[in-house]
Amino acid sequence: MSSNGTGFGEPGEGSAIEAYGVGKKYRRGWALRDCSFRLPAGRICGLVGPNGAGKTTLLNIAAHLLEPTAGSLRVFGAAPESKEANHRTAFLAQEKPLFRRFTVAETLRMGGELNPGWDQRAAESIVRAGNVPLDAKIGTLSGGQRTRVAFALAFGKRPDLLLLDEPMSDLDPLVRHEMMGTVMAEAAEHGTTVLMSTHMVSELEDVCDYLLVIADGGLRLAGEVDELLAAHTLLNGARRDGDGVPAALAPHTIVESRTSGRQITALVRPDGPIDGDWQADSPNLEELLLAYLRSPQAPPLITPSAQASDRAVAKAVAA
Repeated sequence: MSSNGTGFGEPGEGSAIEAYGVGKKYRRGWALRDCSFRLPAGRICGLVGPNGAGKTTLLNIAAHLLEPTAGSLRVFGAAPESKEANHRTAFLAQEKPLFRRFTVAETLRMGGELNPGWDQRAAESIVRAGNVPLDAKIGTLSGGQRTRVAFALAFGKRPDLLLLDEPMSDLDPLVRHEMMGTVMAEAAEHGTTVLMSTHMVSELEDVCDYLLVIADGGLRLAGEVDELLAAHTLLNGARRDGDGVPAALAPHTIVESRTSGRQITALVRPDGPIDGDWQADSPNLEELLLAYLRSPQAPPLITPSAQASDRAVAKAVAA
C-alpha cells in the first residue's frame, strides 16, 4: 500500500466512513439510532438536520470523542480509537478550542509537535492568506481570524478525513464564503474527504457532492447530490378532488404535499409516468432538504453508493 505522508494508505480509495447500526443514548433518550451508511472517500459531504437531530453526536463518534451505545463505525476501515484513524482524521468543533494566551506561531508550533505528518507551510499559508499576524495572541483575534487559525491547525495535520461541526456558523457571510473557498481548495488539492455539519442549506449546492440528512435521530437521505435530486420531481397543479392528495399521485412516493387555495405542490419520487396535468420541475437542493426535514414520515432514501454492507449492519445490530 502506498504512502500518503501519514504512513497509511492513499486517500480516495474505498470508504472514508462506514456506520453499522450506530446509536447513542443519553439519559434523556436516544440522540442517534440505527444509523447505517457509507461515505466514499474523496467526497465533500454535507451533514444536515435540525438542532438535536444527532449531527454532533455522529461527528463525535467518528472523531472518537464519544462511544456509541449500539452498533459500530469505521474510519478508513479502522476503529475510530485506533492510531490509524486518529492520524488520518481532523475534527474542528463549532467552539474552536484554542489557547487564548498562545500566539498564532506558538499554536502552529504546538500542532507540529502533536502531529507527525504536520505541514507547516500549508498551515502558515492559510493563516497568512487572512493577514493574521503570527505574533498575535489568540485572545486578541477576531472570530474570523480565530476560525482561520483553527482551520490551519486542521489542514496542517494533512488529514484524509476532515470533520467539521458548524465551525463557520458565527462568521459573517463574506468571511464564511472566503473560508469555505479555502476549505474546498485545500480539499480538492489533497483529495481530502470532508464531512461538514451545517445549517446553511443554501450554501451546500455549490460546495457538496454528497449528502447525509438526519432527523429525529435517524438517517433520512444519503447519497450523491445529483443522484438524490434526479430521483425526485417537484409538481405543481390544480387541486380538483377534494382536500386530499390527488389519486394520480397514489402510485408514487410522496415526500411532501402542500396546498394553497386551489393549487397543490408536491415533491415525489416517481415510480413510472405521472398522470394528470402537472407542471413538473427538478427540485433544487434546498427544496429537497426542506421537504424531507418538514416530513419526517416520508420514507428515507439511501442511494446504493451510500449503503453499508447488509451483513456488517446485521452483525453490528446483533452485537
